[in-house]
Amino acid sequence: MVKITVNDVEKALMNTLGKKGIEEVEIKKLATNVMNFFGFSDTISDNLLKVKDRDVFYTLQDVGILTTSRDQIRIKKGRIWRIHYWVLKKNEILRLANTQDEDGIENDYKRIYNEVSNEIWRRNEVEH
Repeated sequence: MVKITVNDVEKALMNTLGKKGIEEVEIKKLATNVMNFFGFSDTISDNLLKVKDRDVFYTLQDVGILTTSRDQIRIKKGRIWRIHYWVLKKNEILRLANTQDEDGIENDYKRIYNEVSNEIWRRNEVEH
């Protein structure tokens, strides 16, 4: 069973919605809200959502971290009752959380370059 954390959802949202201009503070709130809805489950009933929340879930579906499903049951008098669910795409969340674009890789190189002390740079100059 795949497990995800709020941090995983935050990273996935930073790598998707963050690139569309959504601020980090908003992404952190959104990640927390999503995990609060799902708790320890992979699915929630659409009936639990308010219209505003459902609109956000559609956006999350567009970026690939949520999907929908439905069940049908037959009730009295032969009528069909449909139950709609939202499903966390945990594998996709983990994939998106661990994705780095070229800027992220470039930033890693800059960080490493800046972490090397001046003494090491000078020592390298003397040797060559």
